[in-house]
Amino acid sequence: MSTVLVPYDESPMAERAFEQALDDHPDATIQLLYVLDFAAASYGAPIEGGAGRYFQTWETTRRDGAESRFEQARERAADHPIFTGRIETAVENGPPAKTIVKHAADIDADAIVIGSHGRTGLSRVLLGSVAESVVRRAHCPVVVGR
Repeated sequence: MSTVLVPYDESPMAERAFEQALDDHPDATIQLLYVLDFAAASYGAPIEGGAGRYFQTWETTRRDGAESRFEQARERAADHPIFTGRIETAVENGPPAKTIVKHAADIDADAIVIGSHGRTGLSRVLLGSVAESVVRRAHCPVVVGR
């Protein structure tokens, strides 16, 4: 049985990647990975006093949200017409692209199915692309959907 990693968040692109993984790998173990990016969260953090509490609340809220999303994904997989595999889940902390690539290696994933925001031009250069970075660094094949 193969293992397919699907980075998973609140975006429509992640939803489409998950659907594609269900369709293309109906007998696989699909592992959904939710990455907590503390660096991105720090942009709204208070400078003095409540930063620790802010991050604790932020992490708890994100983890709870991830668990809710995972439960919805399990239900969708159970209702899928051809999927007979298993759904596993994980939550990791770190920079998204690096964390995804490391997690894929740690679980010896056979493939990664990842959504892309489809940035082009200057916004892609300035903001970067998690999907592009994963494609360049992953040890296994990567399917990028939009």
